[in-house]
Amino acid sequence: MAEIRSLRDRTPDTEKITINLGYVDLGRIDLLVQEGFYSNRSDFIRTAIRRQLDGHRDVVARSIDRHTMELGLRDYTRAELEALRDKGEVLHIKVVGLARFAPDIPPDLARATIGSISVLGALQAGPEVKKALADRIS
Repeated sequence: MAEIRSLRDRTPDTEKITINLGYVDLGRIDLLVQEGFYSNRSDFIRTAIRRQLDGHRDVVARSIDRHTMELGLRDYTRAELEALRDKGEVLHIKVVGLARFAPDIPPDLARATIGSISVLGALQAGPEVKKALADRIS
């Protein structure tokens, strides 16, 4: 039988940000929403950000390659970290997007296998794991 999870247990796919806009710019956005070009202010802002990012696609790709980073969602599992520990290897994490640690990873395993963490975007891990790795997160 499939496991049923409450919607509250789901990790959000997005991160909330706050921006400050002048009244004139805000009014212009509201006018475009009113005219039906966008469903709401957030839709306009997401679309504008995506267009800017698309315009810089080559620069971002070159930078990711230069810094040897992973792009997108990167999940780290307990089994993966245990395998690294057993081989005596240390992981240096560089992610552009979301780095997510499984909830069953104990702090001592994370500390033994992770040498450094650099995430541009969001890092999701239990509070104990974050505390154990605090001196390795940049």
